[in-house]
Parts: sequence; C-alpha cells; structure tokens
Amino acid sequence: MASKPFTPEEARRIVQFLQKPAVFLNMTKDWPALHWTVEHLSTCLTERVRFRIGKRNEDMAPLFETECSFIEATVKEFLSWTTNEGESLVGPFSDYHCKEFWAYADYKYITQLFQDKPAFFQDVRWSDFGFAGRDGRDSTLWIGTQGANTPCHLDSYGCNLVFQIQGRKRWHLFPPDDTPCLYPTRIPYEESSVFSQVSVVHPDLKKFPAFKRARVHTVTLEPGQVLFVPRHWWHYVESVDPLTVSVNSWIEIDMDDEARVGEALTKTIVCALKSAPSLDNDDHWLNPTEDRVSSHDENMQYLNLAVKACMDKRTDDTEGWSLLGDQPRAEAGKRDSSGQLKTPASTFVLPFGPHLIPVILAQKPKCNCPKDTSSFKYNDPSQPEQRSDNEFCQRSGQHAHQEVESPGSSQGAAGMHLSTNDMLEFLVHPDVIAQVTRLIMCRQRELRS
Repeated sequence: MASKPFTPEEARRIVQFLQKPAVFLNMTKDWPALHWTVEHLSTCLTERVRFRIGKRNEDMAPLFETECSFIEATVKEFLSWTTNEGESLVGPFSDYHCKEFWAYADYKYITQLFQDKPAFFQDVRWSDFGFAGRDGRDSTLWIGTQGANTPCHLDSYGCNLVFQIQGRKRWHLFPPDDTPCLYPTRIPYEESSVFSQVSVVHPDLKKFPAFKRARVHTVTLEPGQVLFVPRHWWHYVESVDPLTVSVNSWIEIDMDDEARVGEALTKTIVCALKSAPSLDNDDHWLNPTEDRVSSHDENMQYLNLAVKACMDKRTDDTEGWSLLGDQPRAEAGKRDSSGQLKTPASTFVLPFGPHLIPVILAQKPKCNCPKDTSSFKYNDPSQPEQRSDNEFCQRSGQHAHQEVESPGSSQGAAGMHLSTNDMLEFLVHPDVIAQVTRLIMCRQRELRS
C-alpha cells in the first residue's frame, strides 16, 4: 500500500476539528476509483442513466433543475456526444449541440449503478479517512461536461467528502453565517437542500444587494484530491474541463437528528401552501429529484416520526457515541454551528501543509453597514425579539419588498403584493425553521419530564 500523509485515525481527527473547507492531497493514490474516467465508465455502465441538460449562458439568475431538460442515455452515448463536435448529431443528445449545452449525470447512487457489480464498491475507500466500512455503497457519482453546475445551496444534513477523479471542478463556498447574504429559498423544493436565489458567479446586486457582503472561498479541485465541506457551508460547483468525474459521500453527524425535524416541518409547510389551489401556484415548485407531492397526512406522520426519533435517540445515546468523531454525546455541546468540535489551539493543531490545504477567502467582502454585534446566525436563532426591524429585513430577503403585479390590479397600485412563494420565503427561512424546531423539541422534553 502506498504511504499516506495521514493515518485513518489522523485523517478522521482532522475532519472532526476542521471548521472551514480544506483539501486533502496524496490520500487516494492507491484508490482503484482513480481509474473511473468517462472512457472507463462507458465500458462498465451499459444501462442508461439520466442526464440533466443546461444551456451555456451568463444569466444573472440560477439555473435550477426545474428549468433544465433531461434525457436518458448510456455513458458511451454521452462520451460520443462530447467528441462529435463537427458531425451531425444522432442518438439521445441529437437536440443539443455540445458547444451550446452542457450535460450532467449528477447525484447517482453507486449502489444502483453497480448493483450487479458489487466489487466496484471497494474501489472507493473512505476507510482511509477513518470511516471504517464506508465505501462506494455510501457514495454518489457525478459525470459532467464543461459548464455543468450545481446551483448554490447548502445541505441540511451532515458534512461532505468529495473525491475528484477526472477533470477539474471549481468550488465557490460560503460560511453558514453568510446565509442572509445568499437569500435562501425552498422553491424549488428538494428535501435537505436549501437553495440560494443568487447566481453567485453573475450576481444581480440590484436585486440581491446583501450578496456583496458574502465571503466567498474558492478552490479548483484536481484529480486525486479530496475536498472536505463542513456542515451547512453553501456551495456552487462548476466543471471547468471538457469531462469531469467525481465521487462524494455525506457523513452523518449528531446534529442531523434535529435537522430532520426541521426538514419534516419545512416539507409540511411547503406542500400545504403550494398544493393549495391558487392563481400564483402555477410554477414548477417541486424539484425533479422528488418523486411526488406527499399528502398533508403523510407529512404530519413523517414530522411526528422525526420528532420521536430525535427524542428517543437523545435519550438512548446519552452515554453513546457520535457518528462523526466517536466522541461521547457530551461533546455535542462543544460543537460549533457547523457541527465541528471546538477545541483550544493547544489541544489540537490542524496539520496544514503540503498534504492539507485550507480553502481561502477569495476576497474581502465589501460592507458599508454598521458592525453586527448580534448573535443571529444560521441555526442559532436566539432572542429574535431583540433585533431591529431593519436588521431582520436585511437577513430575511429584502428583495421581496419589490413591487409585484397582482392579479386583476395594476402594478404598484397597492405597493407590495405578497405571493405564496414570498410567504414561504419567510415561513421556511432557515432561521425561522430552526427556531420553531427548537420550540417543538423543548415542548417535547417538557412533556417527557
């Protein structure tokens, strides 16, 4: 086995304590998955997979999946399309020229892709990062062309390890505290994904002025490297080379228990309001990754199950261990808002150097506003009544205060017109959901005591 800069125990400890994104180098040289190029996969994956198609442009609005086209094709057909620039187009991609469109087979579960080739699961070795038994079965595959991208979002659950195999991907990352600057939305709705309304590479600063204060951290991930994305860090990802392949795995953490309650609450509210007959409910609000709109009874059942599971786990695991760091549950109180362990510098020093590189701040944010001394942060909604109206508006999506033409009336005649989506922007804002979730859990603890 090739020597590694960190043992599995050391790598896991690093992941435990990292509070910002960082890149591991020289940890995957002996991983068989390094050979998973598009050419190689085209011979292994013969079944058709779903590709998302997007037009190459520089719009000042994100291209959500609800606005994309989708086709079913084999990886071999995809590869042929990318090399067929000057010839007539045939096959599933015949309506899309590769110079005008990008294609992305994203978020593909490796267990499904290789269900008849289980030996491939061992090609991905997250055990080298201290997660024993974690391999391709706990991972997803991403195959794309230059320009293929994932809209800026944060993941509600866990932290993320990303292994780059072929080509390069450009990552734009923002800390959880920048949530107010990214104008969070749950439309389109996808469980566990909070999208940003901002096109972070071509932002509309007139519509989203607070974005200029966002602290973007950028890195170009190269083959063989592994990126660690901490809990609740926003990220926009774009392929920069003609062909890219990557594999990722989401690592569960203790704080996911409460996050699942928040997600169940969000789903209940979104489905209730967007399923109601209304003149402004004619948009494509459900992300294509969601199978269907579940009923209110189903959502309430899911919410109650999530609450019970969270309460039961807190009771059962009082003396147990966390999934991320094999630390007693008592350590949970020592974690920051990103789910990482807090520790004095004298206790553990992160070994940054040639094998572990921090993702740095791209530029200092431009901010002419007074210093904010409040503790109002994502997933830490303490004492909202102490904040001024102006501060709350700045953090809750001030662009919604634009004039919108209402049905049957002239634009601007009555000032601002609230749509269903506007209401949802406030009702399921991450800070609001976090506060309500905590109220629910506090009430449950009272009832059990």
